[in-house]
Amino acid sequence: MNIDVYRKLAKRLDAIPNGFPETKSGVELKILAKLYTPEEAKLASELRLTLESAEQIAQRTNQDLATTKKTLESMLQRGLIRSAGKEEQLKYALMPWVVGIYEAQIDTMDEELAHLFEECYQTFAEQVLSQEPSIHKVIPVEKSVPVEVQVFPYEQASMLLEKANSFGVLKCVCRVQKSLIGEPCEYPVEVCLVFSPSEEAFKDSSTIRAITKEEASQILQETEEFGLVHSSANIREGQFYICNCCPCCCGIMRGVSQFGIENSVAKSDFYATVDSEACIGCGVCLERCHFNAPSLEEGKSSVDRRRCFGCGLCVATCPSGAIKLVRKPENQISPTPANREEWMKERAKKRGISLQEIL
Repeated sequence: MNIDVYRKLAKRLDAIPNGFPETKSGVELKILAKLYTPEEAKLASELRLTLESAEQIAQRTNQDLATTKKTLESMLQRGLIRSAGKEEQLKYALMPWVVGIYEAQIDTMDEELAHLFEECYQTFAEQVLSQEPSIHKVIPVEKSVPVEVQVFPYEQASMLLEKANSFGVLKCVCRVQKSLIGEPCEYPVEVCLVFSPSEEAFKDSSTIRAITKEEASQILQETEEFGLVHSSANIREGQFYICNCCPCCCGIMRGVSQFGIENSVAKSDFYATVDSEACIGCGVCLERCHFNAPSLEEGKSSVDRRRCFGCGLCVATCPSGAIKLVRKPENQISPTPANREEWMKERAKKRGISLQEIL
């Protein structure tokens, strides 16, 4: 293995605000070597976050155009880079490890890759998930939010779908990964939703099953019933996916459940509160909550606001209607970045890195 070419790519991916940390064992280089040929790794390490045509990339990197096009197309087909445009106007760019390359490996994920990822996960959690702003933000279950409370579009899963013209669903790579290492969970696998403003955006995809908006809405409802937590990109505009997460498998939520990193995922702008007079002490909320926020005290439920992520799963299943979501006071709400660009600037500043070279 040409270790230097993969080390260069690893540094390039870590220069993206999302992060791709170095491990003591070097397992991250083994992951890259499994996914990229040396030629692909060399070219990928020269790519930018800004979209460029094959001609621009070949000229800038002093490479043969035909070879560059072939290498870019090969990486694109395997979810190692991103693109925009069509045919002769197609442009290419680097994309983050998470959310990006890793999630696109649903067809590539095998037992070897699953174990390699698990080996590097602790370093990933400690160095990537501990950074702010968080990569994901919890979206509350809509029926748990009182109708009189103003809810912004990015706080409603259904509103995210309303803006789209095409929809798709794919397998959760996190549940596939955990299953391959012998740690499967009870939750359904094909639940990750993607959507696009473009018509028929997923019709030719080998990993994404194109569905209707009605089917997407049905999946949202079913995942709420299963007890999965909705989350998406921690931005106000520009979301293109909704994850339906469990803390036993989700690479982001495991940061909370496994390592106690509270900002692994940003909390919603709501918290659960209990009407003690209405509470019957059934304990359903304790079973429903993934974050151990509720507890029973003298036969009544009580919610630890520090542990509550505002997902609303407990509210939706409380048989006595004793629990409700309440919007946090303004001084307790961390502003959500406006879009991907603002998120990257904030994240780069927190990490002490510059975006100049990678853009």
